Amino acid sequence: MERGIGIVMGMSQERVEELSKIANDLRKDVVTMIHKATSGHPGGSLSAADIVTTLYFEKMRVDPSRPEWEDRDRFVASKGHAAPIVYAALARLGYFPREELWTLRQVNSILQGHPDRIKTPGIDMSSGSLGQGLSVGIGMALAGRLSGKDYHVYVLLGDGELNEGQIWEAAMSAVKFKVSNLTAICDWNRLQLDGPTEEIMPMEGIPDRWRAFGWNVLEIDGHDIKQISDAVDQAKAYAGGPTIIIARTIKGKGVSFMENNYAWHGKNINDAEYEAAMKELEGVR
Repeated sequence: MERGIGIVMGMSQERVEELSKIANDLRKDVVTMIHKATSGHPGGSLSAADIVTTLYFEKMRVDPSRPEWEDRDRFVASKGHAAPIVYAALARLGYFPREELWTLRQVNSILQGHPDRIKTPGIDMSSGSLGQGLSVGIGMALAGRLSGKDYHVYVLLGDGELNEGQIWEAAMSAVKFKVSNLTAICDWNRLQLDGPTEEIMPMEGIPDRWRAFGWNVLEIDGHDIKQISDAVDQAKAYAGGPTIIIARTIKGKGVSFMENNYAWHGKNINDAEYEAAMKELEGVR
């Protein structure tokens, strides 16, 4: 079954609520996966949940029965440590049985700690070494143009990842080649592995930096489904070159003791923490 075909700009409140519920369900799967695995990256997975939900369940043209379909839209999780939220979405769409989620990070599992396009149906790029995803996404977009395909490429970046020089080399090339069939989305939660992004490497004025490189820049609340949806529509409609959506988010969104706490970038969830997190997420309607 193809998804994302025939979508028009604008979204009803009913649909927003449906997608918000899906995002919350995916958050519960993320927490459960990492708890069972005793390792993983909850913070950045939870912050990206609304973005991933809107793309996979509303905007992207994909077909779970044909993971290698040539005309599918592509998704690159350049911040590959957020793999759990992507896996949760793929399982719900039917790329593989949901039971596989509980094998996260186990030996011989199809779901490794970072995305592996060889092992996992629905993964378009093996990622995890930060800074590489935008370059690969540009290559995918250019390949689509050269082969006459009309698919769109989405690249999810972390704000800490913007410290990588390769990101800015890619940013220049995307403008030079007017790669309008590519949209980057920055999960701007202002925290990375070791602390606040502004303390690790000052990156204030992120939207203006991308504008200076020649990108079309949209700024949104990354937890507002309608804003995400509208921004994606605007990005696809812009033919002048690449677009980046700067999505202001909260690391650990949905679990109060994880929110805005960089310690939860990559950390196990013990039994007591799991029960508390699930109680909060179960209470969301």
